[in-house]
Amino acid sequence: MDYMKVYNEWLSSSFFDEEVKEELRSIADNQKEIEDRFYRDLEFGTGGLRGVVGMGTNRMNKYTVRRATYGLAQYILEKDERAAERGVVIAHDNRNMSREFTLESALTLAACGIKTYIFDDLRPTPQLSFTVRNVSAAAGIVITASHNPPEYNGYKAYGEDGAQLNVEESELVIEKVNAITDYSSIPVMDEEKALEKGLIKIFGYKADEDFINAVRKQSLCEDIVRKVADDLKIVFTPLHGTGNMPVRRILKEVGFKHVLVVPEQEKPDSKFSTVEYPNPEDPAAFKLAIELAKENGAQIIIATDPDCDRVGVAARNKQGEYELLTGNQTGALLLDFVLRHISGSGRMPADPVVVKTIVTSRMGDKIAKEYGVDVADTLTGFKFIAEMVKGFEDRGEKSFVFGYEESYGYLAGDHARDKDAVVASMLAAEMAAYYYSRNKTLFEGLEELYKKYGYFSDGLENITLKGREGEEKIKDIMRSLREEPMESINGAKVIGTKDYAQGLDGLPKSNVLIFDLDDGSWFAARPSGTEPKIKFYFSAEGASREESESRLQKLSAAVMKHIISMI
Repeated sequence: MDYMKVYNEWLSSSFFDEEVKEELRSIADNQKEIEDRFYRDLEFGTGGLRGVVGMGTNRMNKYTVRRATYGLAQYILEKDERAAERGVVIAHDNRNMSREFTLESALTLAACGIKTYIFDDLRPTPQLSFTVRNVSAAAGIVITASHNPPEYNGYKAYGEDGAQLNVEESELVIEKVNAITDYSSIPVMDEEKALEKGLIKIFGYKADEDFINAVRKQSLCEDIVRKVADDLKIVFTPLHGTGNMPVRRILKEVGFKHVLVVPEQEKPDSKFSTVEYPNPEDPAAFKLAIELAKENGAQIIIATDPDCDRVGVAARNKQGEYELLTGNQTGALLLDFVLRHISGSGRMPADPVVVKTIVTSRMGDKIAKEYGVDVADTLTGFKFIAEMVKGFEDRGEKSFVFGYEESYGYLAGDHARDKDAVVASMLAAEMAAYYYSRNKTLFEGLEELYKKYGYFSDGLENITLKGREGEEKIKDIMRSLREEPMESINGAKVIGTKDYAQGLDGLPKSNVLIFDLDDGSWFAARPSGTEPKIKFYFSAEGASREESESRLQKLSAAVMKHIISMI
């Protein structure tokens, strides 16, 4: 794409208003910025759209949102003759332009004759997934950039099963979207007209009730909660996002009496002004929550990301300090807690299965085996977990009991087909109550699991490489790892390599490499599908925590030194 030609076309076109042109004229002397905004169309990938908000073909704005929606509309109308009547559910978070992008999507769908359901205000992503299923909609859309920095926003498309579109469905939508080359050709209905025709419906109170009731069905030990509720204290932060109302409500309904919300982070804030990065994976995001927990002697800290699909948990460690559990540690604890209680209460279904991703700790395999539960691994991204669950359901093969990934995403139950920080927050709080009733912290509970199943240490390193040049460097790194793989690391031999770009284990092709070493450790390389970065996952096992952490640090240092030498 000739970026200067496209830039000048936007400036001269009568279709774009003066406000658009004024923004573009403000970067006239910044060639790098012009290139980044116009060197390509913002890609509608398997995860939808995600990008910096602003004007340009490679930005999140009303024109790129309309384009994505028009492509989605054509796809669902061709797929389902009742799609217009069944409608599309749209939810949004509190990011910059989220409400505006929601309305642009709804008005584009209305122009195609498709009924749209929207909420009166922000709602969490898992509620969108649930609601698509609950009202039997033809599709769903969430306007969110999850835990990305404030300048980002995004657009995720969901199928009729409440899951993000799978690879095959995404490719069909991408084909439709890519065929749209003229923004002025996209139909958009006037808002007043759409409301008059009944093409936009706003959900009432019942939509929230239905979601909360579905989440509560996954509660596991309200009897224990009642016993400790007078003493147990929970600190919660929604990190300025959508989790405030639903998480507080579900914790209250299952019996928790002392839920302290971080006041500075309680209200929605598109700038996420108290954190550098609104991500519960980042220990820095817990700073204010830890201060509040120390003041009040809380047993657990829970943080949800802006669209409330990921959850981070912190608790006291051996030194009495609050420490953030990793996604793998929380996943192992939740997995054991869920399996222990559904097994002990006679709720374990026939042929149960846990689904996790290929870059998630293998500790979960050992835990599941102890309870006689199968484990199925799938590609990174919760949509692949949802796709596998749907496959089991369609074939009548297995009964899904829990799904999780190392990046702080968890799901119990079949009410949603995406990671759900509302249900995960409830279960994490109940889990804290369970251990508290045994005079233990979550870290002491984790130590119990390590002693039983072995000590696992896991790590993640990211390298951010922005723009066109960054894309090429990421490709070069993956190419080099394939063509000139490391044969040994710190004396441990690489005994197996899995290249998922070949379509292994019956899974869709994916640009992921996993290297297994003869000391039981492994590492993986995967370019992010939503951010300009490449991710490296590391895992090591040992007879003690010190041994596993030492192996992990040495593995990570050696691999990253090798990777950095390529850049």
